[in-house]
Amino acid sequence: MIFEQIATGGCQSYLLGCDGSHSAILIDPHLNQIDRYLGLAAKDGLRIRYVLDTHTHADHFSAAKELGKQLDVPVVTSKLSPAPYASFKLEDGEILRVGNMRLKAIHTPGHTRDSMCVLAEDRIFTGDTLLIGGTGRTDLPTGDPDQLYDSLFGRVLKQDPALLVYPAHDYKGRSHSTIGDEIAGNPRLQKRERADFIAMMKQLNLDAPTHLTEALRTNMSGGKTVEQLLSEASAHVPFVSMAELAERVNRNDLGLILLDVREKEAFAEGHIPGARHLPRGQLELRVNSELPDPTQRILVACEFGRISTLAAATLRELGYTKAAALDGGIKAWRESGLPMTAL
Repeated sequence: MIFEQIATGGCQSYLLGCDGSHSAILIDPHLNQIDRYLGLAAKDGLRIRYVLDTHTHADHFSAAKELGKQLDVPVVTSKLSPAPYASFKLEDGEILRVGNMRLKAIHTPGHTRDSMCVLAEDRIFTGDTLLIGGTGRTDLPTGDPDQLYDSLFGRVLKQDPALLVYPAHDYKGRSHSTIGDEIAGNPRLQKRERADFIAMMKQLNLDAPTHLTEALRTNMSGGKTVEQLLSEASAHVPFVSMAELAERVNRNDLGLILLDVREKEAFAEGHIPGARHLPRGQLELRVNSELPDPTQRILVACEFGRISTLAAATLRELGYTKAAALDGGIKAWRESGLPMTAL
């Protein structure tokens, strides 16, 4: 087996390749690491044939949908996954063949309803069912401590004690463990009676993941993250530096339409001299009357430089091919001591 482990903060992804055919599968990919995965596959001479998520992630954004689309390969999940983009859903006990490798799906609900572990040769990819020195939490949507108890004590911990354990998360820099080591030393697994285990899980009082709502929304539906929208917009929008705009302001000749897309109150309190106001929420409805000449150069500005990027991309889609965004926001402009004016 050709094997790569990729850490993104505490998130762990795995690239498994067949020695003979060089076919590969990518497990639990993170949206921020797409180019890295493709680079590793190329380095190892692998062709990714499948992308697999062990469960619906609640703390980060899965790259499964995007990679499935880019590579034109199936996205593999448990049969219980809600993801509409998952085209290959495994039943409990089914085997996925990747070249000469055999990967067996073991349904292990508890952390989430759709959690599964994947058994591959001498190792098991446990998702968030079993962690190194811990277990997945059960207090997020579809979590169930009773089911997690059955999945752990009835299934995962009955595997060969020598099996290498590769979880979907580890925040202490550890790469792997073994089933035997976890049985012996994992504090949560010392609660071997069902009632004790369930009581412990219900009393953990863990903080909610930072991106819980957005992660669940995008991973369950295949929708886009805000960062994806911004990244896609940035790829089609040119930017103008604050230094260049300051030069134009200082010579009192902008030579373009400077469009401030913040709300009315923010614009009134202070804006860049010469700016015209058109709130982002009204852009599409007022664009024809406010910007009658689509050949004019337009520079869009907002408080932090994010909404202006989206607005500039919208203008370009509407036919304003010379629309650009200010590189940075009005907050940075103000804090740099550059000129402002108020109504």
